[in-house]
Amino acid sequence: MPRGLSVYAGNAHPEFANDVAEALGIPLGRADVFKFPNGEIFCQIKENAREHDVFVVQTMAGPTVSEQVMELLIMLDAFKRASAGRITAVMPRFAYGRSDKKDQPRVPITARLVADLVGTAGADRFLTMDLHQGQIQGFFSIPGDELTAFLTLVEYFQADYANRDDAVVVVPDLGFAKRGRNFAERLRLPMAFIEKRRIGNTGESQIVDIIGDIGYRRAIIIDDEIDTGMTVMNTIDALQARGVKDIVVACVHAVLSGDAAARLTASGIRELVATDTVPLPQHKRNEKVRILSVAPLFAETIRRIHEGESVGALFTSPTVQLPLRVR
Repeated sequence: MPRGLSVYAGNAHPEFANDVAEALGIPLGRADVFKFPNGEIFCQIKENAREHDVFVVQTMAGPTVSEQVMELLIMLDAFKRASAGRITAVMPRFAYGRSDKKDQPRVPITARLVADLVGTAGADRFLTMDLHQGQIQGFFSIPGDELTAFLTLVEYFQADYANRDDAVVVVPDLGFAKRGRNFAERLRLPMAFIEKRRIGNTGESQIVDIIGDIGYRRAIIIDDEIDTGMTVMNTIDALQARGVKDIVVACVHAVLSGDAAARLTASGIRELVATDTVPLPQHKRNEKVRILSVAPLFAETIRRIHEGESVGALFTSPTVQLPLRVR
């Protein structure tokens, strides 16, 4: 067993890493991670990490996602060469999850490539949240844990939506059907699915069919992540055209590229709810945006991994209570 617990952060989401370290009651580890003028990334660990149980926190999202991946790989290599006892790559959002299969001629399976790189760079374990598809877990050659934010989202909606007869859960992607069904069952609500067709590789999509009854007054649209927001916007339009007046949009990873946040909040929805796995700049926030922190969940998981306790108990034990933090 490695002797000391250390948490370090890349530059992708330092606020989240600080929240994790604070919840653990330890200071964030000291490391210099920066770019040279030619764009190359450099990393130096500024304290002894020999035989430590090291957790490197680096989410992957936004316009610099490939740079964030490279930054993580370089940090992992630095800790491996610093003789860390065990290294865990903590990726609140795992990048390239949509490239998880060869669904067109001559395309890569980039999710597998990134998983291989994380292990090759020096990670002994990985920790992430709500992968785009469950099979991505199998792309890693190292052990790891996939957390879920859906219990956090259920807790947020419990008081206002549980067991209502005028509300429905709507899943805008059939690939998300199983987790969407679990979410609806916990709130004891009916659900409907949107069957969509993607248009090329542009991120655009169109609705082909609606499976289920959406003749309700209120709706929660739930997905694992929102990028350009086109699929969710099409779903909102379809619901509003059928008389649904009170719509809330919820997701785990609020990537919200470009002006997606502004378009969604101006679409007539009441609220946009997401977690803090991805940093959301202040200019993309307004009174309709609610951010739920999952840093306490990651902190408790890191503590359990370090101390050799069950991580599965976080999702099966009614005695585990974590605070719901809304921003």
